[in-house]
Amino acid sequence: MKKFYQQTKDEVLNKLLVDENTGLINDQVQQNRKLYGENKLPEKQNDPYWKIFLRSFKEPIVIVLLGAVILSFASSIYAFQTQPNPQHGFESLYEAIAILILIIINAFLGFWQEISAQKSLDALKEMNDRSATVFRDGEWQSISTSEIVVGDLLKVQLGDFVEADVRWLQTDELQVIESHLTGEADAIQKSTDVINQDAQLGDRSNMGYSGSTVVNGQGVGIVVGIGANTELGNIAKLIESVDDKVSPLQNTINKLTKTLMKVSGGIVILTFIIGIIRAGELSINSITSVLSTSIALAVASIPDALPAVLSIVLTIGASKMAKNKGLIKSLDSVETLGSTSYICSDKTGTLTQNEMTATKFYDGNAVFDVSGLGYAPTGQITNPDGIKPKNSVFLTGAVLCNEAVIKEEDGEFKPFGNPTEIALNVLGQKAGITKDQLLENSEIVRTLPFTSDRKMMSVIVKNSDGYQLYTKGAPDVLLKNSQDIILNGEKVAGLDAQNNFMEIVNSFAHQALRTLAVGVKPLSKKQALASTTEELETDLTIVGVAGIIDPPRPEVKQSVKELHDANIEVVMITGDHANTARAIAFDLGIIKSKNAPVINGSEIEKMSDDELFKKVPQTNIYARVSPEHKQRIIKQLQKHHQVVAMTGDGVNDAPALRVADIGIAMGINGTEVTKDSADLILLDDKFTTIEKSVKSGRTIYANIKNFMRHELTTNVAEVLALLLGLLLFGQTVGQVPADTPTLTALMVLWVNMVSDALPSFALGYDVAESDIMKENPRDPNESVLANHTWSRVLIRGTIMGAMVYLGFLWAANFGLNSDEAQTVAFLTLVFGQLWHVFDARSSHTLFRRNPFSNPRLLVAVLFAGVTSILVTILPFFNLVMGTATLPVWIYLAVIFVPALPTLILSGLKEIFKIKIW
Repeated sequence: MKKFYQQTKDEVLNKLLVDENTGLINDQVQQNRKLYGENKLPEKQNDPYWKIFLRSFKEPIVIVLLGAVILSFASSIYAFQTQPNPQHGFESLYEAIAILILIIINAFLGFWQEISAQKSLDALKEMNDRSATVFRDGEWQSISTSEIVVGDLLKVQLGDFVEADVRWLQTDELQVIESHLTGEADAIQKSTDVINQDAQLGDRSNMGYSGSTVVNGQGVGIVVGIGANTELGNIAKLIESVDDKVSPLQNTINKLTKTLMKVSGGIVILTFIIGIIRAGELSINSITSVLSTSIALAVASIPDALPAVLSIVLTIGASKMAKNKGLIKSLDSVETLGSTSYICSDKTGTLTQNEMTATKFYDGNAVFDVSGLGYAPTGQITNPDGIKPKNSVFLTGAVLCNEAVIKEEDGEFKPFGNPTEIALNVLGQKAGITKDQLLENSEIVRTLPFTSDRKMMSVIVKNSDGYQLYTKGAPDVLLKNSQDIILNGEKVAGLDAQNNFMEIVNSFAHQALRTLAVGVKPLSKKQALASTTEELETDLTIVGVAGIIDPPRPEVKQSVKELHDANIEVVMITGDHANTARAIAFDLGIIKSKNAPVINGSEIEKMSDDELFKKVPQTNIYARVSPEHKQRIIKQLQKHHQVVAMTGDGVNDAPALRVADIGIAMGINGTEVTKDSADLILLDDKFTTIEKSVKSGRTIYANIKNFMRHELTTNVAEVLALLLGLLLFGQTVGQVPADTPTLTALMVLWVNMVSDALPSFALGYDVAESDIMKENPRDPNESVLANHTWSRVLIRGTIMGAMVYLGFLWAANFGLNSDEAQTVAFLTLVFGQLWHVFDARSSHTLFRRNPFSNPRLLVAVLFAGVTSILVTILPFFNLVMGTATLPVWIYLAVIFVPALPTLILSGLKEIFKIKIW
């Protein structure tokens, strides 16, 4: 079955039952609306707040903590109702409430970040209800774009959006920009001619697509697709087909959580069995008694503050990124940036400005460079030899033979018209020449518009010197209609002159510059007013040529270098032509050779996934690609175990952003579909922000790894201290009865929530320890405890746990009572891990980092230490936690003695370079 672009106009009209003389009648409109629906893309509904909040409760570690809450509540209720033991009941109740508060804090943090990001995203959206002009019931009508139906005859002109997919029936010098779909910044000349062969979207010159912008001429087309059945709709379907992503950090934490759950379960079961054996009976009373110790061990073996600390550290990272103009929509995406190994980027609007700019020109005397990018008329015209432009004939012709307009509004320069004409207009302004100034002493008496057949545009200007014809067009076209050329200030003719001129043109083309030449011709009054276009546009004198390009963003080159230094590959995936893509990529440093391979979309079409899989590691440029191709490229990179980020601003980028490990959208120039599909939105549209975000992501992961090591070291110490007490403290020592646990459950919870968690939060503010952007991206499958981290956790935790138990045993032998002995153990643990947090900041030793470089950490440690001593002094906490006031000299001992293991181990490691501790 032939596609619409392969059908004649009459075939399309007959297929859709449309009379070109009347358009659709009202009955047909209603029928087609029922058949095809409204001209709207399906909108994804945001999850309700309650669902976002409850999402946090699905985490495995949170489920385990909820189990501990239930057991604690059950133990408390049993103690109050069946046992004369209100103290145990209150302890279990406080324990359950404390854990529940921790879970709710974690859920709120995740909820707050997601809602904040969604509100920021909504603020970026522009709610525009545009109108369209359609021919119905024999007359032209203005209707809302949502009311367009298949079969409508749609009229567009300069400045309009194409509001549906259409097959053009009439075109009058119609030029349309389709960069949102194809990635090409150039305007596309539209026609009504049939295209017999299969054609890529960007080559379908007789079709118009929803979301395109008319930059020249006008046209009428018959609507052949609306809403979900447009090319935009196809992209939306691609987006919907992509499953939700799981970040590398989620994978790592999930694996660790499962391991910890197994370890915790084993410890609890072992504790329960030992306790029952010691009790000598299996009864409700014995089970309740053992349950208290089991819950304490369960709480000790799981880093219960982990979800909250992780959320807070990621929130800190998201806040830092926001200051650097990067809006993160989900917390997990913060760290994903840190493990990114490939950044695939669209060209137009992302690596380039999407603002056509004249960067070189030849004026008949010399070649000049033009600085200043974009539409702002600021920049310098220079020549390497210091030559100045000697005449303005070329620039005058470029400005007069031009229908584009630049308007300044609120300090911004807004273009109206064809992008290449805009570039020539801005070039003239940089040289001090404007159309209004030129027309003060002259007037345009005739305009010969551009046509696709002639490929030229001309104006006839009358001034004090008479009549002049200025013609603008492609250099090869003008050469065919010229008799001579201005070269080095002289008018010359012949084949040598043409060859010399084409050398200049080709030198521009090799730099991926689009070239437009200007020719002039003096006319008599009779010629000017009466001659035909064919008679006028002959025997021209070529006076110069301009080189125009969508220039790279000035900051991108340095960012690409920084990313390469960080061992991150940068890949350009664009809908533009191969030569243009290669030149831009070479200029930006994405490739090192001007002959680097480029894979075109047509080649990808012919490749199997296995063939593409083999090609992607050696390819950094893909040209003339479709949204489907972008997805395939990213998926094959992911099969190589690469963590892929994709950047873009157009609708054509949205599916690739969804399938990438992290999608990055432009916040200013990006389409709403692209922003909705992204994980990170660049609020300043700068590629540099990506490089800063990658650095933030790496720093965040390093901080997460540090606090994980600190948390788990404390957990090992807690579990070991409790197990040693359970296994070894089997008889009464002094005033301490047999089977007294080393620590109460609430003491363990205090350590996890206050003296351990608060310093861990502060670790999130640490700056990178080393030149983190010189390291390789981390393996996403690598455990957060890889590279000897496990050994450091076990060694330090074992020594700390043994020291806690020995402190408890010493206190019992010294004659202290149970509460006092447990308090000694509690404070030994608290200050042991407060000293250890300074070592946890470094992958080397604490002697490599300035302890005063993170003032928040110092405040957190001081607060944790002071409050931990206060809970041993204040009567309320003595009652609730089972603590007791100690002599001053014991306080001094439990503050400074626990520092010895950390200082000694760090010193030995610094001297002997022993990695395992």
